[in-house]
Amino acid sequence: MTHFDAIIIGFGKAGKTLAGDLDSRGWKTALIEKDKTMYGGTCINIACIPTKLLMHDALNGREYRAAVERKNGVIGRLRDKNYHSVADLKHATVYDAKAEFINDKEIEIELADGSKEVLSADKIFVNTGAESIIPPIDGDINSDKVYTSTTLIDEEILPERLTIVGGGYIGLEFATMYNAFGSEVSVIVPDEEILQSEDSNIRAEITKDMKESGINFIFGERAEKVTDEGGSKITVTLSGEREVTSNAVLFATGRKANTEGLGIETTTAVLTNKGEIKVNNHLQTDAENIYAMGDVKGGMQFTYTSLDDYRIVKSHLFDHGSYAYNSRTNVHYTMFTDPPYSRAGLTSEEAKEQGYKAAENSMPMSGHPRSHINNELRGLFKAVVDTETKAILGVHLYGVNSEELINTVKLAMDNDIPYTVLRDQMYNHPVMSEAFNNLFDI
Repeated sequence: MTHFDAIIIGFGKAGKTLAGDLDSRGWKTALIEKDKTMYGGTCINIACIPTKLLMHDALNGREYRAAVERKNGVIGRLRDKNYHSVADLKHATVYDAKAEFINDKEIEIELADGSKEVLSADKIFVNTGAESIIPPIDGDINSDKVYTSTTLIDEEILPERLTIVGGGYIGLEFATMYNAFGSEVSVIVPDEEILQSEDSNIRAEITKDMKESGINFIFGERAEKVTDEGGSKITVTLSGEREVTSNAVLFATGRKANTEGLGIETTTAVLTNKGEIKVNNHLQTDAENIYAMGDVKGGMQFTYTSLDDYRIVKSHLFDHGSYAYNSRTNVHYTMFTDPPYSRAGLTSEEAKEQGYKAAENSMPMSGHPRSHINNELRGLFKAVVDTETKAILGVHLYGVNSEELINTVKLAMDNDIPYTVLRDQMYNHPVMSEAFNNLFDI
């Protein structure tokens, strides 16, 4: 048995960053990754980086196969860089192996050749991420024409027609992307609208723009059966008995914590009823020496929240836990549609329900000078503020560069900067950020 100061299971953002930190402190660390194509984690290999690259190339007119080839090259370079960021450390060892807990401090690993070893550690960190969910559904669910967001981006032939099951953030990004590449896209949405947790005006604008771009929405229907028709055709039968035939079906129906086969049941740690690893405010499990970071613990599934999980663990290990999970505020996000939509904080309705003296302002991007320069008049910005405290309660940015602008607003929110500061700030011109002069004129 080989003993380490720390074992990290999973090569995601939190895990690899923690490995570097522990190495700088002289900790003997093992990082275990079962899949050589996942060095660097979900974002680099199957999510953020490849999908945003494909979106970029789609919107800029690159041919689909060429875009996939470019994506593969970029991922390969980043994957190699991430591998060496840990493998080349002085005190770290990377194991290409499957890991399974034996107890709170011991793990059995199975190497590629089938041999097994037992490793032990004082601290163990689980960073195994999440995986796509395909819901129980009748028919040919195992057809090679059925995809998840992980598998579709590796398909080198653009489907002439694509059916997307699920109208959430991932589904809408893929609808935008494949529509821009030239697929005929239909999105099956079980609800009567998309993005029901978002501001009503914002979601109406997004729906209108996506429809005008050629994306077909089927609302109020559920996929109940998949039938592989042979050749290049596959059919989805809906709850209303309508049938949608295409060349490929993408299930964009959520992701679940990747805990299968980890042997959590042999430890003091426990899973929630959603199958996520239960953690406390310092990301400790019920086993004090075992921590969970990133998607596997539940919550928002973003690379930057995973990186922030590393900060929480680092604080608990070396700084008396001064920064904890409940220290994290105003988590922002972007849906990379065309144009992108970004949000932090509350809607006006949510703010009023919570008792704030809330007021809001909205600003169509068609009235912004930079929008005319960009030749992109689509979009709507909204801000929600507290008229008593001058606090920014929420911001909803549907428009060009929103993915960048949202970071400025979050910085202001986190540091209790009054909205009047953004309103009165002198911005250079002509830029998108000067929209804040008008947006926060409330």
